Amino acid sequence: ASARGAAGRFSLRRGDEMIEDIGELAGLSQTNLSLAAVLAVLMFSLAGIPPMAGFWAKWYVFLAAVKAEMWPLAIIGVLASVVGAYYYLRIIKLMFFDAPKAAFNPVPVTANVVMVASAIFMLAFSLSFLGNPIIKAAAAAARTFH
Repeated sequence: ASARGAAGRFSLRRGDEMIEDIGELAGLSQTNLSLAAVLAVLMFSLAGIPPMAGFWAKWYVFLAAVKAEMWPLAIIGVLASVVGAYYYLRIIKLMFFDAPKAAFNPVPVTANVVMVASAIFMLAFSLSFLGNPIIKAAAAAARTFH
């Protein structure tokens, strides 16, 4: 059984079966802690949990909306973020606190390297948000809405 999809892409599998249901991630931290940790870091960012990069992205978007006095847009955005955060955090809860399912097929080394590098890059970006040229460019773009 291969861990590669039809086009050579990595996919999570158990035996020959490709995993397509989020419920199948239950207890992942007990069978593959590194994969669960990387997914958790990225989910926290998507949920907008400080100080992750996703939080800063949402912060600057909502700040631009508030400065442009687009209050309904800012309020709807914050409410949508809260709803989205529930679903992202639910996946983290599933991976770390639910009973484990059978282990996935081993993750290829190259996929592990890419996942860990992505998480490290996102964390480094999150922790260096002040003075970061990307943040300065985003702030300059946000100022164009004034």
